[in-house]
Amino acid sequence: MKSISKINSKLTLEYLLESKESVYFERKSCLITTSKLANSIIAMANAEWWVIVLWINNWIIENIKDLSNTKYNDFKQVLIDYIKPPCNVDMEEIENDWKTIIIYHIEPDYERLFSKKNDSEDVYLRIWDETRKLNREEVKKIEYDKSIRKYEDEIIEDFDENDFRMTVINHYKDKILKYNWDFRDLLVSRHLAIFKEWKYYYKKAAILLFCEDPEKYIPSASFRYVRYNWISLKTWAELNIIKDERFVWPIPRLIELLKLFLKNVLKDYYFLDIKEGKFVKISEYPEEAWLEWIVNALTHRSYNLHWNVTLIKHYDDRLEISNSWPLPSFITVDNIDKNRYARNPRVARALNDFWYVRELNEWAKRIFESMQKYFLPRPEYINENKIVTLILKNNTISDNRVLTEQKRLLIEKEFNKLQDTSKIIILELSQNNGINLKDLSSKLDISERTIRDHLKKLLDKWLINKHSKSVRDLNALYSL
Repeated sequence: MKSISKINSKLTLEYLLESKESVYFERKSCLITTSKLANSIIAMANAEWWVIVLWINNWIIENIKDLSNTKYNDFKQVLIDYIKPPCNVDMEEIENDWKTIIIYHIEPDYERLFSKKNDSEDVYLRIWDETRKLNREEVKKIEYDKSIRKYEDEIIEDFDENDFRMTVINHYKDKILKYNWDFRDLLVSRHLAIFKEWKYYYKKAAILLFCEDPEKYIPSASFRYVRYNWISLKTWAELNIIKDERFVWPIPRLIELLKLFLKNVLKDYYFLDIKEGKFVKISEYPEEAWLEWIVNALTHRSYNLHWNVTLIKHYDDRLEISNSWPLPSFITVDNIDKNRYARNPRVARALNDFWYVRELNEWAKRIFESMQKYFLPRPEYINENKIVTLILKNNTISDNRVLTEQKRLLIEKEFNKLQDTSKIIILELSQNNGINLKDLSSKLDISERTIRDHLKKLLDKWLINKHSKSVRDLNALYSL
């Protein structure tokens, strides 16, 4: 479908009416007050690139004729009447079937902080789908963060266009509704380059996104994977690094290669689906968890901090993904799944065009839900020395999900014939590496006598194993 916007080719009528509201896109009804609309624009201008569309409500274009001329003009004047200093917003009016849509194209600013034209000069910031009024301390922190954000907007004077990976740029052109013009003009339109004195100059954001080897211009713009043998790092003669790989590519290609690489190095296990009575093959760690954090790390890391790369440490019992990313302003490891602030909004916007950046707050939700789905421990975040690390745990050292094909087929064959209590015991044993009678009874809230009867039946069918020192060993362990 043809774009109806001259500023953003992604905005077709279908997109405006049917797309989910996201980190970068929001609809507003004409019932909103101009003051509240101004708050939203201020919040978004202080955060990152955003699009607000008036007057679409419940997938219907509202009729501008229902508004008085005064109110209509107030919406058009909102940038002048309510916001200071003048902000980077292009207001676009579009006619469609005798109805008018107003689109506010909001660009981030790397130096200025925007506020309300009122006595208190209120400052707002967009955090996910919330417009939050900031206190004085938060305003100071945002001003500090803006100085870091400016890094991706800096020009690299001596950049050689031959260092671009054109396959990635052409893929980007295809994502922007089959963009057929010169890629240089596309990068200018996306504020990834500037055209001055008949010459194109490229910003660091463009180098991170499209350069064959970004480290040629930006130190440490790479990703490193290290595999350790055991659960901790050893040194000198006992050094236990068994694999060390470094990836240096433009971010979109880096994401795809890391996805393929990790799928190959992570082990496969079998998860028992109790509803189907079948074992489902899953990875050592769910793709949704580690991929979401990798995309987030590459999008929001502080590339101005050159001493550290984005790093994956792979131990026998956990995956640690670390990022040189000092948490911005009001974000902490406790609320990281509820708050958001784009460190590199130019990069974030491009990755949104590539469809890597997800809908509102979905990345954090995916990480937690994917681990929970397979009964894995809750993800942990730590923040030390300006390094934020996501820890995904999975006790695979002696994990009993490593079942032989013969045992899996036997359990699947008999599973639907079992009583419900036996099914629950099988499920519990599939999630725990050896558990005794007393603990089984406590966890399942079923009497020890009943549990003992079902264990005996399962042993008779060779569906489970018993590990004991004697016939009447009260601490005998049961497993698959």
